[in-house]
Amino acid sequence: MKWLTVLCLLVVCFVCLSVAQVSYDDCCLKYSKKHSRTIQKHAVRYRMQEVDGGCNLPAVIFTLKRGKVYCVDPAERWVPKLIRSLESRAKKHKKRPYKG
Repeated sequence: MKWLTVLCLLVVCFVCLSVAQVSYDDCCLKYSKKHSRTIQKHAVRYRMQEVDGGCNLPAVIFTLKRGKVYCVDPAERWVPKLIRSLESRAKKHKKRPYKG
């Protein structure tokens, strides 16, 4: 009976630990300090990283034409301008009819 109780407690602990694991795959851990001109010139999309769980750094994540990803500080002066530019480009492309 004691072994069954211990076994049940171990199973519960393992289940709790596996559920509580945090994934850091898509999380920026630091800002890129260089390459602001490269990012501004070649960015094709962005996403916002909010502070939650394993991500403890607010950031804007820009993806460049060839798939390279840069994490930048949202407080940088050029970041909101680039976000507006990317959003206006996206709106223009959505309004164009398909020519095929």
